[in-house]
Amino acid sequence: MAMDTARLDLGSLFSIKGKVALVTGGSRGIGEMIAAGFLANGAKVYISSRKAAVCDATAARLAGEYGGECISLPADLSGLEGVDGLVGQLRQREQHLDILVNNAGASWGAPLAEFPESGWDKVMDTNVKAVFFLTQRLLPLLEAGATSEDPARVVNIGSIDGIKNSVFEAFSYGPSKAAVHSLTRMLAAHLAPRNIIVNAIAPGPFPTWMLSTGVGGGGDVDNTDWAAVGRGNPRGRVGTPEDIAGLAIFLCSRAGSFTVGEVITCDGGSLVGKPGTL
Repeated sequence: MAMDTARLDLGSLFSIKGKVALVTGGSRGIGEMIAAGFLANGAKVYISSRKAAVCDATAARLAGEYGGECISLPADLSGLEGVDGLVGQLRQREQHLDILVNNAGASWGAPLAEFPESGWDKVMDTNVKAVFFLTQRLLPLLEAGATSEDPARVVNIGSIDGIKNSVFEAFSYGPSKAAVHSLTRMLAAHLAPRNIIVNAIAPGPFPTWMLSTGVGGGGDVDNTDWAAVGRGNPRGRVGTPEDIAGLAIFLCSRAGSFTVGEVITCDGGSLVGKPGTL
């Protein structure tokens, strides 16, 4: 098979320039990191999160830092009303969607004997139900611009806690992320023939508000001792924006167009562990 050198260069293989992307949970943490990476590489990015003021401020800041268009579409995705509201806002602005990153998530911690139904339902609704129904509702926009040569992409953000047991008493979080991984494979099988490629990323430790609350930082990301957290990781650190954005860009570019239904870890070796450990 003859190879076209121009199509094998980095600019062609990993380009997302001109793509239209929606990143849920994009106002902070991993979602913000992915949104920044997309903006820095020429995509038009919509971000969504529950708190409107925070979402608006992040969108304005990211647009200022990286250039391009970053548009805030606040929405609470834990219920169908919020999902449909977000879809309606996007439909008013775009005729097609190239990339959907389902990153919005929630967790809940409580001892086993005290774990409440509300904590179970909140996590499952946000982490699983919203992923399914937002993807379902956005299929017309995803299909509108998708071709066999240039398919649309859905990237679901799972977790290594959906693969192994969590060290935290977050009894609904790990099962919700395992469900996201399973849903990813199922959606991938149904949507690949429709020129929509679905994959998932399972992150490990990143400097986020959610992890900060679990490791004793109280949600204060800037003042959490991330170096101490990272020392327990085989790579000796926590993840960076380059780590997660780079993987997301790969999955959404030409380079990732034959990768279908995978759950790819981005964890610095957390799952494999250090030599001599179980």
